[in-house]
Amino acid sequence: MQPLIDNARTFGQRPEEFAKLAEGQSPQVLFITCSDSRVVPALITGARPGELFELRTAGNIVPPYASEHPTSEAATIEYAVEVLGVGDIVLCGHSHCGAVGALVRGDDLDAVPAVRDWLTHATPRPTGAAEDPAVAAGVQSHVLTQLLRLRSYPFIEKKLTNHQLTLRGWYYEVHTGTVREHRADTDTFEAL
Repeated sequence: MQPLIDNARTFGQRPEEFAKLAEGQSPQVLFITCSDSRVVPALITGARPGELFELRTAGNIVPPYASEHPTSEAATIEYAVEVLGVGDIVLCGHSHCGAVGALVRGDDLDAVPAVRDWLTHATPRPTGAAEDPAVAAGVQSHVLTQLLRLRSYPFIEKKLTNHQLTLRGWYYEVHTGTVREHRADTDTFEAL
């Protein structure tokens, strides 16, 4: 923890670098990814403060849209699309994902009931080889399912229809640093 504290102490010693951030934000991208500490959107993309609007959830799950009882995830997505006017949403899964791995393997998650109940939003259950430690196929199928879930949000469907928004499915390999994007024409994830 000490190195993190030391950096935080010196971080604010460059106020001239941060003054413009107080004027507001206008990110062009909503980056939805897993809470996993090995996935760092700004590091992966090279984004500076104010360039990415981030949503991190266990397993990069997008819950079903419900206007009656909205989730914080839905509120974040709605804010990014309707208020900030992002033009792209990147939904980024990653190799070695514990959440997707648990789903692919059918792990017993009774000891962590909040995690178990959250993962029920990942329907249908991702498919893939349970013996693959990277759970590559499972994560990639899960990314596509979550993109479909995003399409079910009424404000997203409207923006897609009006060509004001692009959805992108990414797969990040934590062991290589490679980022792959889903290509609809070939239905494969190919290196950027």
